[in-house]
Amino acid sequence: MKKIASFTVNHLVLLPGLYISRKDFVNDSTITTYDLRVTRPNEEQVMDTGSIHTLEHLCATFLINDLEWMDKIIYFGPMGCRTGFYLILAGEYEPLEILPLIKKMIEFVIDFEGDIPGATPKDCGNYSDMNLEGAKYYAKKYYNEVIITKEERRFKYE
Repeated sequence: MKKIASFTVNHLVLLPGLYISRKDFVNDSTITTYDLRVTRPNEEQVMDTGSIHTLEHLCATFLINDLEWMDKIIYFGPMGCRTGFYLILAGEYEPLEILPLIKKMIEFVIDFEGDIPGATPKDCGNYSDMNLEGAKYYAKKYYNEVIITKEERRFKYE
């Protein structure tokens, strides 16, 4: 049986980073899926559900409101393994090309105060499972380990 693309990545050496997970083609258009890996698989604790849920709400809200990129955003959501997120964009961009967008998104989370967008019973199926402090912790971790360092090994799968 054929493996899905993410199962072909060596998770034993994978670091937090920003990777191209896959490229798909729909008619003449390229759809690119990015792996925003926040924790090191099988080495670090996975993100708790409240933190990952809050990151999902904040990051998705930021992305659909970014004037430069909003028309290219297809999807942002968590990985089932709770070690990161998938970002799907219309178009074909290298990780370093979208790094300014990711930097702004992460800074938005770090600086966020107030009510989490969409965290109401009417808007969300699990609105009470939110953890803003945890989301900020993981955003700062990603900022320091990926965005600030810009180590080449954090932008291309081994």
